[in-house]
Amino acid sequence: MFAPARRAATVTVAVAAILTVTTVALAAPSFSSPVRLGFPNGDDWEPAIAADASGHVYVMTTHYVGFGGSSSGDPDPTCPTCASPHMILQVSSNGGATFSAPRALTPDATTRQDDPQIAVDPVDGRTVYAAFMQDDKSSEYVARSDDFGATWTPVLTEDLKRGTDKDNLAVRGDDVYLLYHTQQKIFVSVSHDRGRTWSLQNPLGTTNSEFGVSLASGGAVAPDGTVYFALNGVNRPGQAKGTINLYVIKSIDGGLTWTTSLVDVSQAPANCDCGAWDWWGAQMALAVDDANVVYVLWNANETKYGPHRVFFARSIDAAVSWSSPVDVSLAPTGTNNVFPAIAARGAGGVRIAWQDDRNGFDPGGNSADARWNTYYRSSGDGGTTWSAEAQLSAYVAGYAYKLPDGYLQPYGDYFEIDVNSAGRTVAVWGEGNSYFGPGNIWFARGP
Repeated sequence: MFAPARRAATVTVAVAAILTVTTVALAAPSFSSPVRLGFPNGDDWEPAIAADASGHVYVMTTHYVGFGGSSSGDPDPTCPTCASPHMILQVSSNGGATFSAPRALTPDATTRQDDPQIAVDPVDGRTVYAAFMQDDKSSEYVARSDDFGATWTPVLTEDLKRGTDKDNLAVRGDDVYLLYHTQQKIFVSVSHDRGRTWSLQNPLGTTNSEFGVSLASGGAVAPDGTVYFALNGVNRPGQAKGTINLYVIKSIDGGLTWTTSLVDVSQAPANCDCGAWDWWGAQMALAVDDANVVYVLWNANETKYGPHRVFFARSIDAAVSWSSPVDVSLAPTGTNNVFPAIAARGAGGVRIAWQDDRNGFDPGGNSADARWNTYYRSSGDGGTTWSAEAQLSAYVAGYAYKLPDGYLQPYGDYFEIDVNSAGRTVAVWGEGNSYFGPGNIWFARGP
């Protein structure tokens, strides 16, 4: 069921509040050694992760066969006829201690699938939703599983019949939201019956040119029912030369109307020398805790083409105003910090992660000299104090992109973290030789 958008968004000016931060209050959390997921030779990237209340952890990944001209992408024995790329799923029933072998999420799909998203309903703690784009028109699908990921029922959420990108999934109870970008517009597919039927909303009206070409990078539904999405509005898309507006949209009426709050503006990113536009561009992750506090983590710079830092802020008034940005990376000045990830649990429990090139970084901007690693911090008081940093990534022999001091490049446009039923952080990220691969997905579990 489709219905037109009721009203375009209005802009809410963010007013900064003071957030006093203690840089290091706790010891660094201790994580397990990283474990490779996906297929042995890749090519798997852009992982999504979710955990339920029964000890299951779900990792959903895009799997390529021979991606980027390489021949290293493994065939998928669970779906010999699946296109490249397609969605694969791995499930742990013991909180991430071990995982099942990778398998195709929808083994009857014969056209390409992209941009995995996966989320567990926080109300019942067991219903799992997976979102992805399918076919050459990048049609947006959401699939639901009621049996811990064993079977899935995909549903087409929109009838636009044109290329979409950067889907982002947010769920709670009966409400399921999927935001995505197409032709300089953003749309939200909305379901209030657990994904059975869908309506279509255009939150910012006919175009979102005021904010640039906007790409989703985070979303959540708060306990009070408010839905939030974080977006990155890119000016001069395709060139990575313009500013990027980092903003949050929200709806308090089930997606009928939306308001907008600008959080920060970043300058154009450094050149990644990788053939991808804006790969290191500013983006923002978002999470909401059980007390309805909204948290955002983003990478940005103040100087055009300069390296990015990673910043944290929170809102205690439903994204009307934001605390002053806090640089939460302990990397030296000149390090490039990108790809933020965030999760929140309880009241004030916040976990954050990102990737940076502090090991072997070149202040001159030569990405070929960089060594990347994945870092993590946590807070139990809403970001007032933070733990020391923990490094999640580590050297593992047998992978050309892994060196003793780090990996050659992040692999994929983002990664994710979540919190399992035991309260432990679970994280998945991508590492590879370059933007074009080959690369693999790595998993680690924290305290």
